[in-house]
Amino acid sequence: MERLCSYLPEKLFLKTTCYLVVGIFGPDIIKLLRADVNADVVCHTLEFCKQDPGQPLCHLYPLPKETWKSTLEKARQIVKKSPTLTYSRSGSDICSLPFLAKICQRIKSAIQNSLPFKDVDSDKYSVFPTLRGSHWRGRDCNDSNKMAYPGRRPDNWDTHQDSNCNGIWGVDPKDGIPYEKKFCEGSQPRGIILLGDSAGAHFHIPPDWITASQMSLKSFFSLPTALTNELDWPQLSGATGFLDSTSGVEENSIYLRLRKRNHCNHRDYQNISRNGASSQSLESFIESLSRNQLLDQPAIVIYAMIGNDVCKRKIDPVPDMTTPEKLHSKVMQTLQYLDSHLPNGSHVILYGLPDGTFLWDNLHSRYHPLGQLNKDVTYAHFYSFLNCLQVSPCHGWMSSNKTLRTLTSERAEQLSNTLKKIATSQKFTNFNLFYMDFDFQEIMEEWQRSGGQPWQLIEPVDGFHPSEVALQLLADRFWKKVQLQWPQVLGKENPFNPQIEQVFGDQGGH
Repeated sequence: MERLCSYLPEKLFLKTTCYLVVGIFGPDIIKLLRADVNADVVCHTLEFCKQDPGQPLCHLYPLPKETWKSTLEKARQIVKKSPTLTYSRSGSDICSLPFLAKICQRIKSAIQNSLPFKDVDSDKYSVFPTLRGSHWRGRDCNDSNKMAYPGRRPDNWDTHQDSNCNGIWGVDPKDGIPYEKKFCEGSQPRGIILLGDSAGAHFHIPPDWITASQMSLKSFFSLPTALTNELDWPQLSGATGFLDSTSGVEENSIYLRLRKRNHCNHRDYQNISRNGASSQSLESFIESLSRNQLLDQPAIVIYAMIGNDVCKRKIDPVPDMTTPEKLHSKVMQTLQYLDSHLPNGSHVILYGLPDGTFLWDNLHSRYHPLGQLNKDVTYAHFYSFLNCLQVSPCHGWMSSNKTLRTLTSERAEQLSNTLKKIATSQKFTNFNLFYMDFDFQEIMEEWQRSGGQPWQLIEPVDGFHPSEVALQLLADRFWKKVQLQWPQVLGKENPFNPQIEQVFGDQGGH
């Protein structure tokens, strides 16, 4: 346990907190593990886990050979004189520790507002990467001037300063023509905006965080960044990612493809996604979107609420699923908001919902990272444990109940058909509207043809979200389909890209 703490970074007091927790609870945990009890028994003995009256016993690992009651009594005898049992577990929130309170407040504020925590000029853009900063939307190039931000039309062709943060400004001394005018005029610049959920934000917990044999200093290097990004990795997402992929797949994000097509699009991306978001909750954070109809370039907006309208945590999730009528009402409300905020010439693409039966079909018999050492926890066990606790991200699909999985897929299809009808029947003043199926089966087949396995397309720790590989393949499919069917959405290829690289290099990076 002390070795684990030594791997954690000093940032956010992670190492200090770990040593504090180990100092308090470590001796008891060691005593219990020496008695050959599993993690479920340890958790219940130290009263971090409990079984409410009338509720089933939720356990991740196989039950002990003796009765649960007998095993628990013996374990409690081992630690009965321990001072740790006097600590109150009620409301045990790590944020209640004095030295973490301020950091927790910053993270909560960024989550609640979906806006950068550090934004001096209040233009919704930041020079700070996390806490909804430049990992989520293009980096501000002047945080003391609210009229300088990614995606705006250039001010006086950016003769004296970079007003749109694309790194192109100044005047060519050879002919006196501003570089922005010379390289970008008529090139149809545009940004990319994602309205999404945890899949769009790329929720990801690295397996080596929970696999003892893989833990190292390198494993936890990114932990502070992940925590201040809500365990999301938008900088590597399929829609707005700008860092080189860590998956080894060559495909790039939609934003990077737009930037490659026209370097004048540099930094013009916004990932307006939130963990747990659905069509019904989008109105609570859509105002964090930044676009001025008079001052800014058009945008491609992808609406991708792909799970939470059917994914619920309750034992019986069906009654809480969004109905087609409720979806229609909220999506129309969202589209009307976009029509009043997007510059003319924008495009909006509604993404359908997937058929999530591929989760159970491809994972249920495989071992979860927590069960790989002793071959004692499959994804079927893991899903059952989450459902018992009623904390599953999607009880409907992450279930051994085939009827429930089928009902969930049927509702997802109904909602996709509703989105398709909206796209084909509604017209708006400032954008064209399109619909695209979320065909995960097609992605899976393509991946298998290249030698991959279906389970590699799903996040291994949560067994639910699309992996980085899947997100890159989805971006590739999106791009090819738009190029083929609606090429006007992507704008022109800029013939001046080589000259932009020659004069401005990486345009200030990201």
